[in-house]
Amino acid sequence: MAKRIATSTPKQDGFRMPAEFAAQEKVWMIWPERPDNWRDGGKPVQEAFTAVAKAISEFTPMNVVVSQQQFQNCRRQLPPEITVYEMSNNDAWIRDCGPSFLINDQGELRAADWKFNAWGGLVDGLYFPWDQDDLVAQKICEIEKTDSYRTEDFVLEGGSFHVDGEGTVLTTEMCLLSEGRNPQMTQAEIEKMLCEYLNCEKVLWLKDGIDPEETNGHVDDVACFVAPGEVACIYTEDQSSPFYAAAKDAYERLSKMTDAKGRQLKVHKLTCPVENVTIKGEFKIDYVEGTMPREDGDICIASYMNFLITNGGVIVPQYGDVNDALALEQIQKMFPDKKVVGVNTVEVVYGGGNIHCITQQQPER
Repeated sequence: MAKRIATSTPKQDGFRMPAEFAAQEKVWMIWPERPDNWRDGGKPVQEAFTAVAKAISEFTPMNVVVSQQQFQNCRRQLPPEITVYEMSNNDAWIRDCGPSFLINDQGELRAADWKFNAWGGLVDGLYFPWDQDDLVAQKICEIEKTDSYRTEDFVLEGGSFHVDGEGTVLTTEMCLLSEGRNPQMTQAEIEKMLCEYLNCEKVLWLKDGIDPEETNGHVDDVACFVAPGEVACIYTEDQSSPFYAAAKDAYERLSKMTDAKGRQLKVHKLTCPVENVTIKGEFKIDYVEGTMPREDGDICIASYMNFLITNGGVIVPQYGDVNDALALEQIQKMFPDKKVVGVNTVEVVYGGGNIHCITQQQPER
């Protein structure tokens, strides 16, 4: 039986979120179908999700959840070794609405179940309603028979932070201090919640993300931990890049930071694409009231940083860009013992996210 814990915190109970580069038991995804977000009825992006799921399953068992209407279609497109569960949902961003799994020194599993409000609720959220997405974490914990900590008065998404598993959490001011998240809380109070529910000692604050319109600047497009005391950060010297200012600021800040153990961070540079990925006018996307529209010419958030580290592999976005190969080469140097696999995720980017956003790892116990 999975129960929801309201009387204590993970830190009090000795549970912590491990780093993404720690061993994983499985990875979760949600099948995409929403025609007001994914172009052409979601068919092109379903192919991209399938390619991502197959790439991950080379290294780690995969679970995919899908609506009743799409169950048979999803089951047919995915190989038999990937497990499919029927589950109601509003959209496909499991990193943000799914559970953040926690472990303790005895090998027990729990999870943080953050309140989800579609990246800003009624202030600047991306769609309404989001009630089914807010239940995804609880439902996955039921499947896994895993107790969870529900933060009923605290909004957070999994893509807005990274942890090193050794007491440090990395995030952005643009996201966590945005008006649509927890306006009733001070920065110090937000920091305390992160430390209590992820079991950390130190919060490293970057200023801005690169997608103010979508997620209010999630850190997983900008920087992540790749090893204890080591981070990767997007970097470009092209001043015409829409990501130049945020990348430069993040790199300079990280270069001066130390982690919870007092280590000066080693910062690896990760290139940005040369060409912008943009929404094209011929895309067929349903107009639905309450959903942020996709406009012709909108610049998409195409970052190579939005990769997933999983057991023996790293699954990396590719865009058909001249810098695709360079990104794989740079990431391979960060992970010399892992196989780096590129997957074309342009279709995922059109919907506002990437590989890290559509996956959620469950650690090995």
